[in-house]
Amino acid sequence: MIDKIDKSILRMLQQNSKLTIKELANKLGLTPTPIFERIKRLEKEKYITSYRAVIDRKKIGLPLLVFCDISLNQHEASFIAKFEKDIQQFTEVIECYHIGGMFDYLIKVVALDMDDYQHFVAKKLASVDNILKVQSSFVMTEVKSTANLPIH
Repeated sequence: MIDKIDKSILRMLQQNSKLTIKELANKLGLTPTPIFERIKRLEKEKYITSYRAVIDRKKIGLPLLVFCDISLNQHEASFIAKFEKDIQQFTEVIECYHIGGMFDYLIKVVALDMDDYQHFVAKKLASVDNILKVQSSFVMTEVKSTANLPIH
């Protein structure tokens, strides 16, 4: 179980994972040793699963963002497992969710432009067995995008 101090550490690290142990300790009014020990425990218990830089996709030439709803033909466990394994090979797919509702999967795809996306769908996604239908929604404006979770 985590306490108020652990939650504060998690909130601060979500905002800036480059904060040092000393900076965290100063902000929380503690010494570095307990902060270090708490972070190690949060990592060990998988509250913290990774540290990473968030990159502006547009600045690296990936301005097109697309959400694709995917329906499968067959829904047996082996077909689902194969789809999930196959979809992971595509670097254009940055998120994939098995969902309930009208479709089976929601994937988030980045691309250089419409030609690049069309190539992805026609050559790569079409090579995946068991896809019945793909419906694409193109992002016009990214209103909010964050990986930060609300920690109460």
